[in-house]
Amino acid sequence: MSLDPSIFGPARERLRSSRLVDGVATLVVEATGLSEGERAALEKDLRAVALAQPDVHEVRVAMTASRKAGPRLIAVGSGKGGVGKSTVSANLAIAMARLGRKVGIIDADIYGPSQPTLLGTSERPEAKDKQLIPVEAHGIRLLSVGQLVSPGHALAWRGPMASGALTQLVEGDWSDREILIIDLPPGTGDVQLSLIQKSRPAGAVIVSTPQDLALIDARRAVDLFRKTEVPILGLIENMAGYQCPNCGETSDPFGSGGAEAAAAALDVPFLGRLPLSASLREASDAGRPPAAGEGPAAAAFRMLAEAVLARLDP
Repeated sequence: MSLDPSIFGPARERLRSSRLVDGVATLVVEATGLSEGERAALEKDLRAVALAQPDVHEVRVAMTASRKAGPRLIAVGSGKGGVGKSTVSANLAIAMARLGRKVGIIDADIYGPSQPTLLGTSERPEAKDKQLIPVEAHGIRLLSVGQLVSPGHALAWRGPMASGALTQLVEGDWSDREILIIDLPPGTGDVQLSLIQKSRPAGAVIVSTPQDLALIDARRAVDLFRKTEVPILGLIENMAGYQCPNCGETSDPFGSGGAEAAAAALDVPFLGRLPLSASLREASDAGRPPAAGEGPAAAAFRMLAEAVLARLDP
């Protein structure tokens, strides 16, 4: 459900989208050219108008603006956790680097950072002039909240703190990178809105498993990026089929083809599928991403990287 733009008066000229779900109004506003004071005043006015509407008890405002020149951001998201989004992000970044691109990865999964483990590095970033210096791993550069806190410690952060941490990672020293892969947390909450508000991605990749439950949430992720005018580069189907290493028989514990069918229904590109693989899980747990080596998994991630880059650079 959308709010009537006319209720916002002259400010509606800057309103790009508005939606109301379960009492939460989400407003996306174009703020290019506004000073900090003007942005704050505009946000205050929009909040007041939205909160005055029936059935609205919370308002989220995302202020978007044209980015300064720098690396292009690719957001990798999912509607729910447990679909292998972080593993795909890490290997996609490495595969792009092996295709000759200068790539960085930001672990924006604030409450469950896993990129240091996936990339096999415990090195902590240094800071210079209050700017974080990414660490090197497998030919790419990395910044993660997981590098800044002690292992095993819970992060009990509210939305503004999580969004502030993301800003610090995005504003790290990425000066020589062409592309930044952003491994987002699951869902469509504050971190996603903060990224879109402050550092609009050049495109988004959605990861889902084939079963209906995951696809319901993947559709929400697609809807968020569409309503905030972030191009959808495509959908990846993960854990699609499993081949028994002993008998060679193939089964589909999570179903098959669901993500491809959903991509067609949503009119977004289908980038490809990855099988459920014990060797991929073992290599990831050991910090040896398959895309950094050779073999079928590396070839699969290379094909996905080529498909994403083709959509990014048509």
